[in-house]
Amino acid sequence: MGFLRTLFWIAITVVVVVFSLHNWTSVTLDLFGGLAADAKLPVLLLIAFLLGFVPLYIYHRVQRWRYQRRMIDPARIPPVPAPPPAFEPTIPPEPF
Repeated sequence: MGFLRTLFWIAITVVVVVFSLHNWTSVTLDLFGGLAADAKLPVLLLIAFLLGFVPLYIYHRVQRWRYQRRMIDPARIPPVPAPPPAFEPTIPPEPF
């Protein structure tokens, strides 16, 4: 299974490198106040990807940590309530 995972990451890396080499062009960004910035297209795509990925990844890791902490810590498990008393029908006394 580790071999397939490594092969997958190598294939992804090759695709990204080939994409970057074919699209290595300068892009002009118009910023506020009449400023302009030149950046390479693959760098902008990487920054955009990370801006979307990193906050969600951090949220996922925090939630996973909370759930694991809840499952491990027995003090946080609420006690099981006692069962209600069994119903015992009462027989009314016989009238005289």
